[in-house]
Amino acid sequence: MKNLTIAMLMVFLQVSYACQSQTNSSNNDRFVGGGCEGCEAIFEFGEKKLSPVDTLPLFSENTPKLKISGSVFQEDGETPAANVIIYIYHTNREGKYQTYGNEKGWAKRHGIIRGWVKTDKDGKYAFFTFRPAAYPSRDEPEHIHITIKEPGKTAYYLDDFVFEDDPILTREMREKMANRGGSGIMKPTQAHDMLTIRRDIILGQNIPDYE
Repeated sequence: MKNLTIAMLMVFLQVSYACQSQTNSSNNDRFVGGGCEGCEAIFEFGEKKLSPVDTLPLFSENTPKLKISGSVFQEDGETPAANVIIYIYHTNREGKYQTYGNEKGWAKRHGIIRGWVKTDKDGKYAFFTFRPAAYPSRDEPEHIHITIKEPGKTAYYLDDFVFEDDPILTREMREKMANRGGSGIMKPTQAHDMLTIRRDIILGQNIPDYE
């Protein structure tokens, strides 16, 4: 009886997850990108009206401040891609995904330092945040996670933003990167009181099942 109850619970959870995914994506969206744990977090902006620019929580309290900007292009690498949703999240300056304890959805794992933008007619976007720290274990370089949702496709992840000057970023790590959407290795430059990095994204580049 106990095994039957567990089996029924697993079926219920699978059905619930499938229903949630269908709710978050259009039935006409083509599945691309392979598996993507947590990609549904891109839909958790709620009632917020998305614009091409967003400022992440705790920006004003932390340094070094960081501006991320760039343009998103169609598969040809030239045509600007409008209305593409971009979601990012990262750790705090202690290398932890900071929470307050009352988070819901994927914020329980991704933390509160996250934001969303939607590209403008020229495909441009920008985030204002701060440079994250590596995990306390120091087994991964500093990084910023990124997911995108373009019209007509399911959400998929790109290579994390990582930093060229990060000593943890070894040559072996660089060589293993898939360059999904283009390279995620960023060279930060100082502009006034802020670090800046620019990343242009090409939709579909090195993305499985993309047509």
